[in-house]
Amino acid sequence: MKKKLLRIILTAVLLTGAWLVEHYAALPMWQVLLVYFVPYLVISYDVLGEAVEGIMEGDPFDENFLMSLATIGALLIGFLPGAEPQFIEGVFVMLFFQVGELFEHYAEEKARDSISELMDIRPDVAFVDRNGNVESVSPEEVNIGEMLIVKPGEKIPLDGTVLEGTSSLNTVALTGESMPRDVTTGMEVISGCVNLSGVLKVRVDKPFSESTAAKIIKLVEDAGENKSRGESFIRRFARVYTPIVVISALALAVIPPFFYDSYAPAFGVWLYRALTFLVVSCPCALVISIPLTFFAGIGGASHKGVLIKGGNYMDALAKLSTVVFDKTGTLTRGTFDVEAVHPEVLSEQELLHLAAHVERFSTHPIALALRTAYADEKDNCTVENIQETAGQGITATINGRTVSVGNDRLMATLGITLPVCKRCVSHTGTTVHVAVNGEYAGHVVISDHLKADAASAVERLKHLGVSKTVMLTGDKREVAEQIAEQTKVTEYHAELLPADKVSHVERLIAEKKSDGAVAFVGDGINDAPVLARADVGIAMGALGSDAAIEAADVVLMDDKPSKIALAIELSRRTIFIAKENAWFAIGIKVAVLLLATFGLASMGLAVFADVGVMVLAVLNAMRAR
Repeated sequence: MKKKLLRIILTAVLLTGAWLVEHYAALPMWQVLLVYFVPYLVISYDVLGEAVEGIMEGDPFDENFLMSLATIGALLIGFLPGAEPQFIEGVFVMLFFQVGELFEHYAEEKARDSISELMDIRPDVAFVDRNGNVESVSPEEVNIGEMLIVKPGEKIPLDGTVLEGTSSLNTVALTGESMPRDVTTGMEVISGCVNLSGVLKVRVDKPFSESTAAKIIKLVEDAGENKSRGESFIRRFARVYTPIVVISALALAVIPPFFYDSYAPAFGVWLYRALTFLVVSCPCALVISIPLTFFAGIGGASHKGVLIKGGNYMDALAKLSTVVFDKTGTLTRGTFDVEAVHPEVLSEQELLHLAAHVERFSTHPIALALRTAYADEKDNCTVENIQETAGQGITATINGRTVSVGNDRLMATLGITLPVCKRCVSHTGTTVHVAVNGEYAGHVVISDHLKADAASAVERLKHLGVSKTVMLTGDKREVAEQIAEQTKVTEYHAELLPADKVSHVERLIAEKKSDGAVAFVGDGINDAPVLARADVGIAMGALGSDAAIEAADVVLMDDKPSKIALAIELSRRTIFIAKENAWFAIGIKVAVLLLATFGLASMGLAVFADVGVMVLAVLNAMRAR
């Protein structure tokens, strides 16, 4: 940009000097051309080079070709009989074209600032404890299992587990939220967060290439590959539009003079109009500003903790008519607590003991709740022959006894008839049944809690025109009904297997209007098939979740359902700005093209219709940040 700015300033000085020479030196026209040719070459050599390269590659019809043809024609038109010299106009057009390019580059740099600031989550150095010595190395050189020392004020360089220390982490670069996150021994930490207080010793669990920071950076960098419909249309439009413009300009220069008494003088007049026509018709404003609008919008959204993988997903978000929610971890917090223990033949402690051991190696939130409730889960009991049945539960051998822990379907598979529990009337939650050696032993009631903004998030979606909100869950109907009443979703379906969720989403896609779209919102870990099937897959609460970042089209980096409405608002605003630019650019160009055709537009007005409109459209595009 500095080099281009210097060229623009130098050209302006040389152009002023050339104008003074033309007016006061009384030189022949060909010498005046040589004088103007100096500033012209200074400002246009790169554009001329791009035009020649396009011709050599068989793809000449772009803005560089149009500008080169129009400005060279303006420089030479004065040599035609009866034509006025247009030397200053020829240089002036190229000068302002480069000014427009400068604004474009500036705007792109500003848009990239959003991405560059996001790139700041990538740490430059990691401090590793190796044999008692703390070494400063690149994060790429750190191996899994090594121990990091992270002091206050430093970024967490790689994903890992805290071995020692207590601190608060600033996650604003990842989530857009300013509230610190407290961590202590045994908790997982992710790369990109800033350590605020205490010294942490962290065991590295992933190489840098698979860390959260690296995945997020790559996601945003690659977002430009998924073009919106508007971007793709503009690219195709420019390839067809430009050759039509060149042929039209040629016809405008050659055909009308046949209707005059003398062809040569009329040709000079109509050639000038044709050159003006070429300058006006350059599609720079459209080709540059619309992709820039989406680029800026994606970068701006990333700073609010909303990662959108491309302009095409912004299109889909803007026209959402149905939003489908998973329950656990999406509308509810996903942190379960044991609310009640109802044994049939065992003590409460023994029932919890067996359930916790069966779920020892499970990562499901319910398993964590059971293990938390039974403090001695890591005793000397032997756990063998673990078998998990998707959507039902887990069976294992505990000290020689076969223990099954799961839902109603698992009990039915074992041929067990569930007794009526009168004590469960006062408890609403997920019931986890336990059977020992094929006989019913009792159950544990586990409750989840609604997220603070879940109800308001559903309400905001309705205000944005989302006509249908649906909740799908594998939980029992009573629990689903309670959450549905609290959130006011349009409909809900309970006791579903993963395949059932896919079926419901496919039904909703078939029922939607042609101009609508269906989004599925899940945790991105066990909902990958549904995320992939929906028009837009939205991963909720994806901070540190590899599966979410990989599977979803849109990633919300915290666990707030209200961010869905924000994603829709940002997408609609970005698309509105892109449409503003398109209508503004097309309207001005059509008006000036008509004026140019009838000789009512000067080369100066043509410059405004091209470069001026491009600059205004680019500046407008920056509002998407």
